Amino acid sequence: MGIQDSLFRVLVAEEPEIEIKNGKKVEKMRNLFPGYVFVEMKMTDEAWYVVRNTPGVTGFIGSSGGGAKPFPVSPDEMESILRRMGQSDKKIVVDFQVGDTVRILAGPFSGMEGRISSMNDQTQTASVLTMLFGRETPTDISYTDLQKVTE
Repeated sequence: MGIQDSLFRVLVAEEPEIEIKNGKKVEKMRNLFPGYVFVEMKMTDEAWYVVRNTPGVTGFIGSSGGGAKPFPVSPDEMESILRRMGQSDKKIVVDFQVGDTVRILAGPFSGMEGRISSMNDQTQTASVLTMLFGRETPTDISYTDLQKVTE
């Protein structure tokens, strides 16, 4: 459509999820934002026209409607989404390692402490053993949501 100089990337945010079916582990992709697509583009009038008139597109986050151009997703938010998908080049430097005790800063386990059992530098997540219902339970947490507990 002649907008290749303005439209750079179209992204459906998905992450792998393990599901057990008939006693076997099956990996499938889980959509992080069902019904949403991220578009990286220069906001030219031509590119904006093509994107908003694409079949199936009904609205935009950050737009007041009526053809008003939307506000972009912040670079930090996009970096977080890309990191969850394993597509981020930005590496986080952390001060903890396997065996250290950490505090979880965000999410459903916020405020809990646990011990790091493994780390995945590619996805920037650590498997943290937390006490749930009297048992150590591994939970994958983003490096950005962890803080080393100093004794």
